[in-house]
Amino acid sequence: MTITRAFAPYWIERMNDALLELRGIDKHFPGVHALKDAQFDVRRGEVHALIGENGAGKSTMIKIVSGVYQPDTGEILLDGRRVAFNNPREAHAAGIATIYQELGLYPELSVAENIFMGHAPTMKRFGFQAIDWEEMERQAAALLAELNIDNLDVSEKVGTLNVGNRQRVEIAKALSLDAQILIMDEPTAALSESDVEQLFSIVRLLRERGVSIIYISHRLNEVFELADRVTVLRDGEYIGTQDVRATNEAELISMMVGRTIENLFPKQTAKIGDVVLEVRNLNRPPLTRDISFSVRAGEIVGFAGLVGSGRSETAQVVFGVLPAESGEILLEGRPVKISRPSEAVDHGIGYVPEDRGHQGLIREMTIRENNSMAVLELVSKNTFISRAKERALANHSIRQLSIRATGPDQITNKLSGGNQQKVVVSKWLASSPKVLIMDEPTRGVDVGAKAEIHRLMSQLAAEQGLAILMISSELPEILGMSDRILVMREGRLVGEFSRAEATQELIAHAMMSEEARQAAGAGL
Repeated sequence: MTITRAFAPYWIERMNDALLELRGIDKHFPGVHALKDAQFDVRRGEVHALIGENGAGKSTMIKIVSGVYQPDTGEILLDGRRVAFNNPREAHAAGIATIYQELGLYPELSVAENIFMGHAPTMKRFGFQAIDWEEMERQAAALLAELNIDNLDVSEKVGTLNVGNRQRVEIAKALSLDAQILIMDEPTAALSESDVEQLFSIVRLLRERGVSIIYISHRLNEVFELADRVTVLRDGEYIGTQDVRATNEAELISMMVGRTIENLFPKQTAKIGDVVLEVRNLNRPPLTRDISFSVRAGEIVGFAGLVGSGRSETAQVVFGVLPAESGEILLEGRPVKISRPSEAVDHGIGYVPEDRGHQGLIREMTIRENNSMAVLELVSKNTFISRAKERALANHSIRQLSIRATGPDQITNKLSGGNQQKVVVSKWLASSPKVLIMDEPTRGVDVGAKAEIHRLMSQLAAEQGLAILMISSELPEILGMSDRILVMREGRLVGEFSRAEATQELIAHAMMSEEARQAAGAGL
């Protein structure tokens, strides 16, 4: 099998024709009109970005394309013929494959087994059809080679691979199904910078070979780097399609949110107070080594570094998820012992984790239940939880953080990503923390929700004197929101910069260069 099988001149001659077209798509769910007369098309051999705020209808649209949902009204045309997909298998058979944020691989099976799951090559043995393991591994290796992926052993278990390599297995799996259309949903959300670059190379290679790609992302820089066209949805409605070369970031943001966003980083000037959190010589090898820093009242301290530099691990040591092997943690000048998260909460530390879906929320529970989880003693008496107190607390949080929800009893999983993130923040604000650790606070949320979360962070610091430790992989966010910036590399702090002196070049140099100590000039 080879992925070059369909890339004949026929594709090149009809590059401007729509391979896939959606017309007048409507989709209702209980209480939600998810898509309203929406439209979309993708041409042969193009990357067409689909963008919009959380809740705009992007996920519903791609699930209709991939056969997970069926539209209430409207039509889908594939290569000019009307089609209807009753399930994902029918979409696969038509040449449509989807790579979701949550990768659908089997960790205990090999790379080759995952690529050919459900359609492995077979051979006759003793009169019966049996899997041809040797041929399956040969074909898997050939697929990976055609994608210029030469660092994967097809016999290796997928569970041992990093996120980037697992994603490459998903792409090879899609192509093993002879996919003409590849849907990629937030493909860079959990990738390192080097993995992102390799993914971009694969996307460009696929485009050159005639594969059509529907690319969903909140990161507009990726849209401008990869896409040929971009379509915007807002509140389930089609807003417009632009040639990427003929538009700009400000125009797309205005189309997405229905207004201009004057300031994505609304940083207020805060009165910086006394040291609230101090860490001295904290050790939890291999990714927390001899770490010392402080955070003051009203201050936002940004933690920068490459994926795997130890930023999140250091935050987890402070919060007691990974107890320190040595070193000191001081709160308002007093040494405290934190060996579990409950002790951190008791000392006034809140933690908004990087993975809100698995670590920050119980998504099958309501806003009310999630919101009170860190302060059950405030809403209960004699081990009985007061629903009325929970509801009052949740209503206060909904108003305070402008959470878009039907009410406190809405299931959290039904909220958009940005509003789920606000619920995580509200849970910790209910505990009246002195220190709030925010790990990737705007990952996976749209540009409008980003601005709202940034505004909230700034208000908490400036108006309530909250000490905030913010971890982010986005340098513009680090530079735009931080009063001070700390840089980590290989488990150690290698640089410290004030807001006034920090630049993207200096921070990037500190993140990657062995000469970072000299560049930072901080005497660490």
